[in-house]
Amino acid sequence: MVDVKGKWALITGASRGIGALTALFLAEQGCNLILHSRTIKHLEHTANEAKKKGVQVHTVFAELSEPEQVERMLSRIDDLGVSVDIVLNNAGLQVGYRHTPVSDYEVSLRINTIAPMMICYHFLPKMIEKGFGRIVNTSSGIANEPEQAGYSASKYALNRVTVDLGSKVNGSDVIISLADPGWCRTDLGGPSAPNSPESTIPGIVVGAFVDDQVSGRYFPAQDFCGMSLDEAVKKAQDLSLYPSPF
Repeated sequence: MVDVKGKWALITGASRGIGALTALFLAEQGCNLILHSRTIKHLEHTANEAKKKGVQVHTVFAELSEPEQVERMLSRIDDLGVSVDIVLNNAGLQVGYRHTPVSDYEVSLRINTIAPMMICYHFLPKMIEKGFGRIVNTSSGIANEPEQAGYSASKYALNRVTVDLGSKVNGSDVIISLADPGWCRTDLGGPSAPNSPESTIPGIVVGAFVDDQVSGRYFPAQDFCGMSLDEAVKKAQDLSLYPSPF
């Protein structure tokens, strides 16, 4: 299992919900954090709570639907002078339940596919050069919901390109994974969802801790609910359970 103490993790969508819970979980393991949200102010609570756990924290902002803002954010991260070891592309958007207009496809692809891949393409070469890195992209198990076609199409695109990228680093200590939180009671999932945000820990982040040089796996976070981190990592590394479905 990877020891993340002293490493640096970038977490998008870290101001609340699963992103904030993930940030605090990593902080408990001694991992330093770069937290993203649309505004710095939204990150104050998560950043302050993480600092109480004795780790270093930086905050950055960007509207992920605007590629120019994503590029500026990445430049600001580079200027911090730290080596990003772990990327957790947590941020996402699920638009209204309706007959899908063109605009839903456009904004969903920008936030759920294009922005995460811009971040991957930025940090992946650096990870390959130093011989270590973990990227976990947040997937979704949504299916048979044509009323949310923009969201489902954008997540399937993210799944596909994540697995394809993973094939290029498979067998190295740069590991790229997908994590599906399940339907949770977050701002995105709504109040009727069956799962609490807390139920995603540690499964949503288990891809950052695996240490077997296998990329492209799909981890349903609910499969790891109630487990210790050590138990979750052992289960995640069972290839018979989590092959790529894409």
